[in-house]
Amino acid sequence: MEPETDEQQSSVLVESISDGLLTEARKIMLAMHPAELADALESLPPARRLVLWNAIDPELDGEILMEVGDEVRESLVRDMDMEELRAATEQLDLDDLADFVQSLPEHLTAEVLAGMGRQDRERLDQVLAYPEDSAGGLMNLDVITVRGDVTLDVVLRYLRRRGDMPRQTDRLWVTDRYGRYEGELSLRLLLTNSPDTLVSDISLRNIEPLHVLTTQNDVARAFQDFDLVSAPVVDDNGRLIGRITIDDVVDVIRDEAEQSVLSMAGLNQEDDIFAPVLRSTRKRALWLGVNLLTALLASWVIAQFETTLERVVTLAVLMSVVPSMGGIAGSQTLTLVIRGQALNQINRNNLRDLLTREVAIGLLNGVLWALIVAALVWLWFDDQQIGMIIGAALIVNLVTAAYAGAMLPMLMRRLGIDPALAGGVALTTVTDVVGLVAFLGLATLLL
Repeated sequence: MEPETDEQQSSVLVESISDGLLTEARKIMLAMHPAELADALESLPPARRLVLWNAIDPELDGEILMEVGDEVRESLVRDMDMEELRAATEQLDLDDLADFVQSLPEHLTAEVLAGMGRQDRERLDQVLAYPEDSAGGLMNLDVITVRGDVTLDVVLRYLRRRGDMPRQTDRLWVTDRYGRYEGELSLRLLLTNSPDTLVSDISLRNIEPLHVLTTQNDVARAFQDFDLVSAPVVDDNGRLIGRITIDDVVDVIRDEAEQSVLSMAGLNQEDDIFAPVLRSTRKRALWLGVNLLTALLASWVIAQFETTLERVVTLAVLMSVVPSMGGIAGSQTLTLVIRGQALNQINRNNLRDLLTREVAIGLLNGVLWALIVAALVWLWFDDQQIGMIIGAALIVNLVTAAYAGAMLPMLMRRLGIDPALAGGVALTTVTDVVGLVAFLGLATLLL
C-alpha cells in the first residue's frame, strides 16, 4: 500500500475532526508538519477548528500561528490566555516573532512585550523599527560573524564551543573590528581547507549586502538572481546587523503571488474562508459597488443610442461582442505589464517600445478578428454594412484596450494605487465604454 501524501493526511484529519474522532485525529497529527496542521485548521469551520486547535500539542502553537492567515490567527489567539500566548512566542525566531507581534491587537501586543526579557525586547524593537516589507523587517539578528585575520582552526574551535548554529546557516559573515561587513565564509570552504588558512584568504564577496531598507520585492529578486540561501543585511554605515534566510523569502514570493490573484477580485490572502457572513459581506459589498458603477456607466452609454437600437435590432444582438473582445485583449496586456512591474522590467527607457509593441499587437489582432467577425455577421444576418461596422469597432477597441492595458498600471503606480487591485475594474470600464461608443456610434452615423 502506498503511503499517504501530505494532502491525504490533511484531508483525513479534517474528516476525523468533523466526525468527532479525536483519538484518530491525534494519531494523524503526530506525523504532520506545523504547516500541514495550519492548512487543516484553515479548512475547518470555526467550531470544529477550535476542537482541532485544542487537540494540538501546545509546543507547536507558535509555528502554527505563523502559518495561518491573519483572520484565522486572530480567531485562535482570541481563545488563548496570556500564558499560552507568551509560551507560543518563545518558540519563534526573532523575524517570525516580529511578524506575529505586529498582527496582534494592540492590547495583546503590549502584554506580550511586557512579558519578555529586556534583552529580547530590545532585539525585537530593533526589528520592529523597520517597515514590515523591508529587509529590516524580514531579517533575523541571529548571525555568526568572524574576523578575517584569524585562521580556520580558530573559527572551528569557536563553533564547537558555541555548540549550535542558527537555522538556515550556510555561511559565516566576515566583518572588521568595527562590525562592518567584509564578505562571507561558506561552510564548504571552512570544512575543506587547511586549518592554518586565514579567513581573509578564502572569504568571498560574491554579492553585495542588502541595505536594511531594501524592499521585500528587491530582496526576493536578489535571492532569485543569485540562488541564495541567506544574505547579509547592513545599515547606512555598512555594519552587519542581521541576515535574511530563504524560508522568509519563499513566504514573500508566495504571498505576493497569492495577493496579486486575489486582489483582482477585491479579496485578501489573509481572509478566512469561514469568516462570519456579515464581515465577508461588508468586505465584498464595496467591490461589488465599484463594479456596479462601471456597469451603470456602460448602461448609460447604451441609453444614448436607444433610437438606433430600436431601428436596428441586430445591433442589440451583437452589442456585447466588441466590449468582450476588448476586455480580453486589454487583460492580456494588463497582466503582462503588472508582471513586468513586479520584476522591475519596465522603466522609462523601454516604456515607449513596450507601448508601441502592444498597440501593434492590438492593431493586428483587431484587423484579423474584424475580418472574421465581419464575415460571420454578413453570413449570419445577410448584412454587409453591419459586418463592416462591427469590424471597424473591433479594431478601435482592441487598439484602445492594448494602450489602456499598458498605461493604466503605470499611471496607477504613479498615483500610489495597486494596479492588481484596481487595474481590472478600470480597464473593463475603458473597454466597455469605448467598445459600445465605437460600435453604436458608427451604427448611428452610417445607418
